[in-house]
Amino acid sequence: MATATTTSPRAPAPSKPTLLGGVRDLDAAVSLRLHALFLPVPRLLLMALEVAGDGRIWLPVPISLLLLSASPANASGAASPLLAGLVAGLVLDLILVGLVKVAVRRPRPAYNAKDMYVAVAADHWSFPSGHSSRAFLVASFLAAGGFRPREALFLWATATSASRVLLGRHYVLDVVAGACLGVFEAWLSNLLLGFMCAQSPFLVC
Repeated sequence: MATATTTSPRAPAPSKPTLLGGVRDLDAAVSLRLHALFLPVPRLLLMALEVAGDGRIWLPVPISLLLLSASPANASGAASPLLAGLVAGLVLDLILVGLVKVAVRRPRPAYNAKDMYVAVAADHWSFPSGHSSRAFLVASFLAAGGFRPREALFLWATATSASRVLLGRHYVLDVVAGACLGVFEAWLSNLLLGFMCAQSPFLVC
């Protein structure tokens, strides 16, 4: 008489680590190490850099200055092309960063303090760093527009980006991606400015 044999279900094979997962883990480890290493840095200083790169300052102020430059009180009656290009770049940055954040949905570091202001839902996500993209957009665009010293602009952009990791707001790759995005946005803004200067009678370039 044949005996029935029973087979026990096999345990699922452990998933092999992917290259992306390895990079993400290394990024998280390096970011945590840097955050812990620079804890003695005064938090007030890092928070000041955070405020200096905040979009709630960098968008309304150039828009207000642009409107003032185009007002009847302005002797030339023409809007500032530099401000027009900067505003266009900042709006582009707001859109691109928001879209990428929502698409990637990388959570912020678990050790991020609860003293961060969240303006919109997309700010809950970590990748890329909006402060870094904004800082490098402004620095690159103003440097291309003739502002000097350029070294001071990029020193501020670099310090602002570094503060995001040291505060625990972002991972290293978040700020690197943000910086690259900001430089790309500055290039696009300069192209857009050239187009606007050719088409708009309100800009004297």
